[in-house]
Amino acid sequence: MRIVIDTNVLCSALFFGGYPAVILKSVIRQENQAIVTDEILIEYHEIINRLKQKYGRQYDVKSASDFLAVVNHVNSKTKVEICRDPDDDKFLEAAIDGKAIYIVSGDQDLLSIKTYQDVEIVTPKEFIERYLG
Repeated sequence: MRIVIDTNVLCSALFFGGYPAVILKSVIRQENQAIVTDEILIEYHEIINRLKQKYGRQYDVKSASDFLAVVNHVNSKTKVEICRDPDDDKFLEAAIDGKAIYIVSGDQDLLSIKTYQDVEIVTPKEFIERYLG
């Protein structure tokens, strides 16, 4: 299944575990395929570095590198301007260009949209309950 993982879900997986880590492991095991663009990769790195500096907290470096080794990179061609936070539009663009079925996010700006062009936006818990059993 092709999914887009919002930065907050990736960071939660790497720093705290829980439902987001279950999803990350499903991508690493190639049970699901994570779609990324250059813009998303840049944000992933920026936020991880910011969290390391802010909290001085270690994160799951192995899972991060394993995840990045298996992501499916797509070129962003679509332009979307629908999110309350325009910075979140890149996740919808990636989902459309990468033919993803789901965006997994904890961000209310994305979750409030619910569905956009056949892409469903769900929380990590919802994704696990519905699709990972």
